[in-house]
Amino acid sequence: MLKQMLKDLKVVQTGEFVLASGKKSNFFVNIKRASTDPRVLREIGKAMAPHVGDSKIAGMALGAVPIAVAVALETNRPYVMVRKEPKDHGTKELIEGDVVPGEKFVVVEDVATTGGSTMKVVNALRAKGAHVVKAIVVVDREEGAKELLNENGIELISVFKAKDLV
Repeated sequence: MLKQMLKDLKVVQTGEFVLASGKKSNFFVNIKRASTDPRVLREIGKAMAPHVGDSKIAGMALGAVPIAVAVALETNRPYVMVRKEPKDHGTKELIEGDVVPGEKFVVVEDVATTGGSTMKVVNALRAKGAHVVKAIVVVDREEGAKELLNENGIELISVFKAKDLV
């Protein structure tokens, strides 16, 4: 059902794109288009929930926050939001939400390409003493994320591969 919903929303777009990794691509996976639809977001949360276990959830702003919320609501597990950069005002925190040293976290993402964005979240959590060994993505583009994350002790679980949605 989720696969068809993503296809119906045309989350895979063709054209000329520059990805967050800096790579050029002839297709773009726009999960934000799906995560703004509550029915689809609910299904994403349901698909990711079985992989969370007793971990807390972490998602990077902006794209992964709705996904983190959906998974948190589905699992009743707390979540944190990780900024791309620390705020330059107020508390100047990189992470919003509680991170206690030794706590287990799973990182959720919309799309994985090289794994760089996921590693930013992992490194921010590890800097606070958290234990991170798993990341769950809606779509893995299969362009190196799994390998990079494995090298850093992170198992990558994907709901779909990009080729599943084309």
